[in-house]
Amino acid sequence: MHRVTDLFKVTLQQAIILTACVLFFPCLSFMASKWSCCPNAEEHKAVPLSTSNLATTLAPAKELWSSSRDKAVRLRMENSGPGSETPMTIHQMFLETVEWCGDKPALVSKTDGRWVTLTWREYYEECRTAAKSFLKLGLERFHGVGILGFNSPEWFISDVGCIFAGGLATGIYTTNSPEACQYVAANCEADVLVVENQKQLDKILKVKGQLPHLKAIIQYKGELQQKAPFLYTWAEFMKLGEDVSNEQLNAVIDSLRSNECCSLIYTSGTTGNPKGVMLSHDNISWTARTVFKMINENYGEEVLVSYLPLSHVAAQMIDIWGCMSLGGTIYFADPDALKGSLVNTLKEVRPTGFLGVPRVWEKMQEKMKAAGSKASPLKKRLADWAKSVGLQYNYSVMNGENAVPWGFMLSNNLVFKRVRAGLGLDRCTFCCTGAAPITKDTLEYFMSLNIPVKELYGMSESSGPHTVSINQYRIGSCGKVMPGCKTKLDHPDEDGNGEICFWGRHVFMGYLNMPDKTVEALDEDGWLHSGDLGKHDKDDFLYITGRIKELIITAGGENIPPVPIEDAVKTEVPIISNAMLIGDKLKFLSMMLTLKCEMDDNGEPTDDLSPEVLDFCQQHGVKSTKVSEVLANKEPAIYKAIQEGMERVNARSTSNAQKVQKWIVLGRDFSVVGGELGPTLKLRRPVVVKMYQDEINELYTAAAEQQ
Repeated sequence: MHRVTDLFKVTLQQAIILTACVLFFPCLSFMASKWSCCPNAEEHKAVPLSTSNLATTLAPAKELWSSSRDKAVRLRMENSGPGSETPMTIHQMFLETVEWCGDKPALVSKTDGRWVTLTWREYYEECRTAAKSFLKLGLERFHGVGILGFNSPEWFISDVGCIFAGGLATGIYTTNSPEACQYVAANCEADVLVVENQKQLDKILKVKGQLPHLKAIIQYKGELQQKAPFLYTWAEFMKLGEDVSNEQLNAVIDSLRSNECCSLIYTSGTTGNPKGVMLSHDNISWTARTVFKMINENYGEEVLVSYLPLSHVAAQMIDIWGCMSLGGTIYFADPDALKGSLVNTLKEVRPTGFLGVPRVWEKMQEKMKAAGSKASPLKKRLADWAKSVGLQYNYSVMNGENAVPWGFMLSNNLVFKRVRAGLGLDRCTFCCTGAAPITKDTLEYFMSLNIPVKELYGMSESSGPHTVSINQYRIGSCGKVMPGCKTKLDHPDEDGNGEICFWGRHVFMGYLNMPDKTVEALDEDGWLHSGDLGKHDKDDFLYITGRIKELIITAGGENIPPVPIEDAVKTEVPIISNAMLIGDKLKFLSMMLTLKCEMDDNGEPTDDLSPEVLDFCQQHGVKSTKVSEVLANKEPAIYKAIQEGMERVNARSTSNAQKVQKWIVLGRDFSVVGGELGPTLKLRRPVVVKMYQDEINELYTAAAEQQ
């Protein structure tokens, strides 16, 4: 034990864990010799496996949370079961996969119309090469590498290579404005930024002067259109670290600890700047192994398509980490996947699993309904009959009855198999949705086609999933809690609705540099408070019943904080009294507005315009003096002022998803008496939505008719 302790400089607790590794995995020495003696080890410059590579050590830590990039946390280890598994670093998880699946395909992408494959061993070596180049560029420990671009092998290699080199892998949304990119890059103290193309490079060059830590920018697609000492093509970058020795990189890798931060996911709150969610090696490796073990315990069988933004925790957990834990194969979709090409990739790849945000499933539904409307009357009747049988069968399966209705086999052969093949989902054993709420109508539509879409629920702060619906599901429910995790409903009401709180090894470390926000999210006992309301049924399925937080989640899965946008509109258009953003579960953002008016003695809004609005009217030749007159005439000057103000706000938005596309002026201002405002004049969003549901429906119906 003294020899082991001296060699690895570990504590007594760490040495015990190391000893356990050797006792429970006696095959490791055999595995080491097997890999080090493999014929192509020299060709790939592979580092031999050894017990030192696979030994798990933890950094000393007393607290369950941290907001410091270099401070470790105490893991939420259980005494038995899935929560008691030995912690792993990302590197250790990768090595395990290489041992089992080294020559199997890992990453498959198209170059000049042809699929190009990297095996798991080649992928691993590319990540090591990238890590050496990051070290050569001066990447400091716990500093960021920001990645800004569409999904690609280079995205994966940059992310994992950064972690191997001791950095913090940080995805940045491609829709971010230059200012939003600057905030994330500065907050994570990015030493290096990896961008896809000239469009993304231009954003960074605009704000480069405000990034004091930035040492280099790497462009991974296309040739550079300008030269500068800090700019590199991908090929140039991958050659930079050729003189960095294996020993130097191994020393960094061996210093990695499972309970230290390795990745940042930036998420928005209801107000203020995005928060950097700190995820540890154990957060990622434990979550990936736990979830994907439920899907398939066999290595090298799963095939997935990567198309959702990798800066989002859902895509990252499934595409990078889940696939790594299973030794599966990732195919990369085209950048215009969400504009229509995704189905072509799905038909070509035929994945074994597929995650679609609600908007993806809705688009599929809309296209299939449109195609069905053009069918002959006979085909329509056949399809309707088949779908009724399919819905009946899938409800039976969902309820555990497994009753096969008459006509199901015929429907399956005539309709369902053809639909699945037409969507490229004929090999799918699990179809999931997450990142935003989905309607019952869409779920039942796919159930009727024998494509049950199962809901997942979680958040960036839980490394992605918390409840899953893989083996069992209920329509409208987001499933049951993951093995090794716990759910608590805080302060439940008489109907059993309480704030959903999480416990488990998937719970994040904290928000980077935001201790106050961290202690708001994590209570003194270490439970993560989600801000969502939910309840359990008798079988422990979780149902989301509301949102405590005001964060809007669009149908496309974009998280939109409403308050900054609302405040900006009121600033740009001073005649606006109240503004309320709409967009939860919807395709785009819209806004309800009220004009400033006189209040009566009871605090109720009158129809009379306020002096400020009257002044505006006089200056612009508007004769209206009442709110009702403005609406009846759709006063051009007022409507033009609102539209121009909205356009100025949209021009400053951090992404296209945060732009307000439609707006409506209501006939009455909000008030405490009217019920729209609370005692402290805080907007009561659910009440307003209910009061003006018809107006909201009209906004989106009109938009749909114009498409």
